[in-house]
Amino acid sequence: MPTRTAPASPVETTLRYRRGDFLFATARRALLAQGAAAILADLDPRRLARTVAAELDRSGVPLAVGALPFDTGPDTTVPGRLVLPRTVHRAQAEAETPVLPPVEELPAPVATRRLPSAEGHRANVRAAVAALGERGLRKAVLARALDLEFDAPIPVERIVRNLACGNPRHHTYAAELPGGATLVGATPELLLSRAGDSVFTTPHAGSMPRAADPAADRASGERLRSSAKDQEEHAVVVEYVVEALRPFCRKLDVPGEPELVSTPAIWHLRTAITGELVDRSVTALDLAAALHPTPATCGTPTAGARALEKELEPFDRGYYAGTVGWVDAAGDGEWAVAVRCAQVTQQSLRLYAGGGIVAASDPEVEYQETVAKFGTLLAAMGLDDRSA
Repeated sequence: MPTRTAPASPVETTLRYRRGDFLFATARRALLAQGAAAILADLDPRRLARTVAAELDRSGVPLAVGALPFDTGPDTTVPGRLVLPRTVHRAQAEAETPVLPPVEELPAPVATRRLPSAEGHRANVRAAVAALGERGLRKAVLARALDLEFDAPIPVERIVRNLACGNPRHHTYAAELPGGATLVGATPELLLSRAGDSVFTTPHAGSMPRAADPAADRASGERLRSSAKDQEEHAVVVEYVVEALRPFCRKLDVPGEPELVSTPAIWHLRTAITGELVDRSVTALDLAAALHPTPATCGTPTAGARALEKELEPFDRGYYAGTVGWVDAAGDGEWAVAVRCAQVTQQSLRLYAGGGIVAASDPEVEYQETVAKFGTLLAAMGLDDRSA
């Protein structure tokens, strides 16, 4: 089955998205996949990667799209899900600035529930800080969920359009999940991309909310750059990523210090790492399975951090903080970290936001970070952060 390259722009391709499709798009590139020639699912992401590669080779379908859940450990009950689509539209443009219609209004929710409450999250941060030393952990990641209920079906297409309009440099994504829910989001973090023997990854860790006043905003970014706590949190992630990629790469280029980058709501520390593969039979999905979850979404050591998060968080993460993307028959592909996202059912949304916890973490600062991160989805809903 040949890939169908759309004569449309990335923006026009994004606007074609309809519930049930798969979308992975920035202002410069868009991939829209429709229909399902086959659906492949497995609790073991490495086994799933092998199955997908074999099925792409056998079927002639050019690529597979989908998502891996947060928990890929031995006790997980949530499978990775990849679709071999019937139709694929791809578009690319030189310009980064999109031209999108005005943000579309959505109905207001009729009920809101926070899991946990603001004080509950602060208490969880205090408990996590205490547990780090007791359990020999360097870092954990604690998340909150925000449930919104509506009295009519949710127009997923409008949310996706608003996310793409408000976050042109992010990867806007939408993927169908088992059971009929849809995962939608706009993430600033690329887990990895593979093109031929080149590997690229941009781990993010260390965050600070932005400010409306330009001077205060610049000061917020500089506080992040000079924060020993956030530099430590970032270093943990970079070390993990380098060690995870080392067996697959003959060389790795790792900058000596992170760069400061921003989204509309958050300042981040980011390190851009490039590598050269030893073996081209290692696919983008193989690499995603090997890297995920990084300490940016889980903590370290992985098993202990994941156990602590399950104890403290009053919900199952499902596909939040998992990874979403695509892999083609040649092994190339892109996988992004599934954050700044919501799981959408017919009349409800569950939004997620989290942050890294180290020994120096302050409960109020960590709570405010989650409020800022909820802002990406709340803005796409036409809501302000008072809902968070």
